[in-house]
Amino acid sequence: MSPNPVPSYAHGTSTTPLLGETIGQNLRRTVERHGDREALVVASQGFRATYQQLWALTSQVARGLMALGVQKGDRVGLWSPNRFEWVAVQYATARIGAILVNINPAYRTSELEYALNQSGTKVLLHARGFRQTDYRGMVKEVQPRCASLAAALVLEDDWQRLLDGAADVSEGALAAREASLQFDDAINIQYTSGTTGFPKGATLSHHNVLNNGFFIGEALRYGPEDRVCIPVPFYHCFGMVIGNLACTSHGATMVIPAEAFDPLTVLQTVQAERCTSLYGVPTMFIAELDHPRFGEFDLSTLRTGVMAGSPCPVEVMKQVQSRMHMREVTICYGMTETSPVSTQSALDEPLDKRVSTVGRVHPHLEVKVIDPGSGEVVPRGSPGELCTRGYSVMLGYWANPEATAAAVDAAGWMHTGDLAVMDDEGYVKVVGRIKDTIIRGGENISPREVEEFLHTHPGVSETQVIGVPSKKYGEEVMAWVRVKPGATLTAEELTRFCTGRIASYKIPRFWKFVDAFPMTVTGKVQKFKMREASVVELGLEDAAAIKTA
Repeated sequence: MSPNPVPSYAHGTSTTPLLGETIGQNLRRTVERHGDREALVVASQGFRATYQQLWALTSQVARGLMALGVQKGDRVGLWSPNRFEWVAVQYATARIGAILVNINPAYRTSELEYALNQSGTKVLLHARGFRQTDYRGMVKEVQPRCASLAAALVLEDDWQRLLDGAADVSEGALAAREASLQFDDAINIQYTSGTTGFPKGATLSHHNVLNNGFFIGEALRYGPEDRVCIPVPFYHCFGMVIGNLACTSHGATMVIPAEAFDPLTVLQTVQAERCTSLYGVPTMFIAELDHPRFGEFDLSTLRTGVMAGSPCPVEVMKQVQSRMHMREVTICYGMTETSPVSTQSALDEPLDKRVSTVGRVHPHLEVKVIDPGSGEVVPRGSPGELCTRGYSVMLGYWANPEATAAAVDAAGWMHTGDLAVMDDEGYVKVVGRIKDTIIRGGENISPREVEEFLHTHPGVSETQVIGVPSKKYGEEVMAWVRVKPGATLTAEELTRFCTGRIASYKIPRFWKFVDAFPMTVTGKVQKFKMREASVVELGLEDAAAIKTA
C-alpha cells in the first residue's frame, strides 16, 4: 500500500443547482410549461389526466383536506395500493403543508395501529381493502385506540365527498397556505424497518425528495416525451420519488399498470402506452423476463429505467439490457432515510460498471466508506460502512431523537449499515450488511420486529430470525425457534399465528425447531453460523452464489 492511499470519499459535483422550491411550486412550473401533456395514466382505473387536469385535481383535494381542518404540519395517513387518488393526495398534501404518512398496503392491525399512533395521524384516507384484506374492518378495530385520528375516509366511498368539500375553502385560502410553506418543511413520513424492533418514521422534506427525484430524472435524461412505467409501490420512495417526482419535475408521464405488481400487466402496459422507461426491483424484472408470454410483446420503445430496492443480479441486468431493449437502464442505491438515492450508474458508463456496481455518488451529495469500529475513512478498495451526507439526509426519525442520533452523526453523515467498497474511479459496490436487516424483494424486514412478535406466542421460548438466500426474492425470512418445555409447535401453527397480524412478507418462509442456538463464548447468538447451516440444509447454495452489484 502506498504511504498516502486515496481515501474512500467522493463528492458529487454538479453545474446544475439544487431546486430551492416546494413540491407545489415545482409542479406549478411544470404545468405552466407542459399543461396539455399527459401527466398520469392509471391503466387499471381507466384514468388519464393532463398536467393541467392533475393540477386542478390536486387543488380540489387540497381544499377538501383544508375543509376537514387539516393544518400545516398535521399528519395525513394514506393506506392504499397504487391508484390515481394516491398521486393526487401526494401532491395535495404537499401543497397545503400537511405531512403525508405512507402506510404499507401489506400492514395488518398491529402495524397500522402503531403507525397511526406514533405519527399522530389526524386524517386517514384508505382503500376499502387490498387483495383479501379488509381495510375498513381493520380501521374500525384500531380507531378507538388512536386518539389523534379525527377522521377516516374510504377512497371508494368518500372521495367525491372530499372533493365536494373543496367548495367550503376558497382558492385564495389555498394560495395563502402555499405561500406560507418553506422547502425545508417536513412533508412525508415513511416507516422503515431497521434492526431495532418497531419501524421508525423517516421524516422527509420537500427539499429532500424533490431534489432527489429531480436528479434521478436528470441522470435518466427525462424529458416531456418520456413515459415511465411505475409498477413499484407508491408508499415506498421508489414509487413516489424515483417514480412520481422524477416525472413531474421533468414533464414526463407517470404510467401506472395496476394496483400491485403483475408481470403480464406490466408487459401489456409498456406495449400499449409505448413506455420509454420501466422500474422494478430485481424480482419484478425476473418475473417479466420469465413470463411465458414475454415474446408476444413489443418492448422496443423502452430506453431506460431503474433497477433498485435490493441487490441486483449481474446476469439479470444484462438480460434487461438485451431482451427488454433497456440499453440505458441504471442501478440506484439508497435508503428511505436518504430520500432515497445516494449513488446511481450513468447511462454512458461502461457495461461492466453499470452491471456490477451501484454507480457513483449523486450530484450535490457526499459518500464515504469508513471502518465501523474506528470511524476512520478506509483506503479505496477496502470494505467498510457506507455513509451519505448532503441535502438528501432525512430531517430525522419522527418523535424519536434517540434513533435519529444513532443513525445520523454529529457531522451530518447518515450511517447506512451497508458494507461497501469504493474503487479508484469512485464506483461503489455493496458487499454486505453490518445490520442484520433482511431485504426480501425490496422490502426491508427487521428480524427483531419479527422475533418480538413471535415471542407473544405462548409456546415460544426463544426465537432468532435470519435471512436466507432466494433466487426469486434475493432473501427469504427464516425463524429458528426454541419451544417452551412441555409445549408442542409446528410450522403450520406458527404461520397461522402470524397470518393477519403481521404483513405477509414478514412471515417466515422457513422454520427450524432447535434446542439451542450457535453462540460465542460471551453468549452472543451467531446468526452468520445459522445462515451458513440453513443454506446447506435447505439446498440454497445456488441462490447464495448469485453475483450482485
